[in-house]
Amino acid sequence: MSAGRDPEDGGAPPRQLACPECGATVRDRWRCECGAPLEFADPPVPEEAGPESVDLRGGLWAFDSLIAVGDDPADRVTLGEGMTPLVDADGRAAGGEAEADEWNAAFKLEYVFPTGSFKDRGATTTLTRARELGVERVVEDSSGNAGAAIATYAARAGIDAAVYVPADVKESKLRAIRRAGAEPVRIEGSRADVTEACVAAVIGDGRSGGETGGGTRESAWYASHAWNPAFFEGTATVAYEIAAQRGWEAPDAVVTPLGHGTLFLGAYRGFRRLERAGWIDAVPRLFGAQAAGVAPIVRELHGADAADPEGRVNAIADGIQIAEPVRKREVLDAVADTDGDALAVTRAAAERELDRLHAAGFYTEPTCAVAPAALRELRERGVLAPDADVVVPLTGSGLKG
Repeated sequence: MSAGRDPEDGGAPPRQLACPECGATVRDRWRCECGAPLEFADPPVPEEAGPESVDLRGGLWAFDSLIAVGDDPADRVTLGEGMTPLVDADGRAAGGEAEADEWNAAFKLEYVFPTGSFKDRGATTTLTRARELGVERVVEDSSGNAGAAIATYAARAGIDAAVYVPADVKESKLRAIRRAGAEPVRIEGSRADVTEACVAAVIGDGRSGGETGGGTRESAWYASHAWNPAFFEGTATVAYEIAAQRGWEAPDAVVTPLGHGTLFLGAYRGFRRLERAGWIDAVPRLFGAQAAGVAPIVRELHGADAADPEGRVNAIADGIQIAEPVRKREVLDAVADTDGDALAVTRAAAERELDRLHAAGFYTEPTCAVAPAALRELRERGVLAPDADVVVPLTGSGLKG
């Protein structure tokens, strides 16, 4: 790994990271020495410029005043991503009558990103951070979508990449990683085993664990969608876009799939930052949809029966089967802070919703279906009123197979 940009060359230096647990600050590490995830020490919040300063023609990077990476536009690794469509889920003509099974929500079509998933939000900002630091090789662990995104944006940046994936990963996602020139590394076992193998590759033979400011430097930089704070700077832009597309008015609620929480926490951080900047008046309630049988947030909130109501895993929602989320406490805090909740969605419910999505013209992959399925249950329970103003991101393309 090279030393990164020399501030004397005139470019903006990369922002430092800080540990919310022990208070340590570092130039860069994949996690704090105390074991906690790191955050940016000085996340930007515009103090003078208002939302009228945003030129939405710039896509995701139109919100650069709210993003903690890419201060120097020359460092930005981009494929023109962002400003995904926000559409009426039901597509009724004006004055049309409601139907019994309609969603009564807006869908944000995250599956139209360059690699077919919302993970491109985090990939553009993560590889931008890597370029700022002078990184020459990145590694990531993923069930598919994040790996394809990191591989693609690494190719765009001219940075070598290796992606650790489950041995049974879908061939379409594996092909996307290979075609971008990255090295896929298949790992037998659980999703946690994949992460463990990737972390071992980062740490290496007793090295310091990814430090890039003093001490031993690693041969690879951990572009983790769960640990790396740069990834969450990207996923926070979903909140900025939703607010902008709605005239800077937040919805009543947002419902997302929930595994590691990259989109869920990104939305939370983004809406909170907009509120602090005075660009919106309130933060929406946030609801996370987990795969039944692998639903640790639901288990924590509502017990084992709620997390696994049928005694079997929702196998089609493979993109969110995360038994031990890195940022579990942060997810729980965001749920509590927004008066939100988390629900476990069964395979049968997800399959029914997937059929409805496809029949309505939304060609998504199966994991996406858990969020609108959760919305349906929230309305049935009376947690969300029939007329509540709700946004649901549809996170991955059905073209991924």
